[in-house]
Amino acid sequence: MPKGIVLLATPEGWRHSVLTVDGGMHCGLLPDVPVNADPADARTAAAAVVIGLAHDFHETRVDVTWDPPREPGSWTAQVSVAASS
Repeated sequence: MPKGIVLLATPEGWRHSVLTVDGGMHCGLLPDVPVNADPADARTAAAAVVIGLAHDFHETRVDVTWDPPREPGSWTAQVSVAASS
């Protein structure tokens, strides 16, 4: 189950790492996000990846909350189970 996201702007593209509750990590480039994309678009794409993973593998709805950036080109987010509607 995902618990966090790290998003980095690199010369090769937008890299993401999805951190899991059991200490695992899934890393890669964000698909279909250009190198020169706006950071807000990259954050939206990274959140969509995590929301999709949680749904497809855990049949769970999650919320992604981005932390204030601490340094340029790097963002982190917390992932939590969404409240029931």
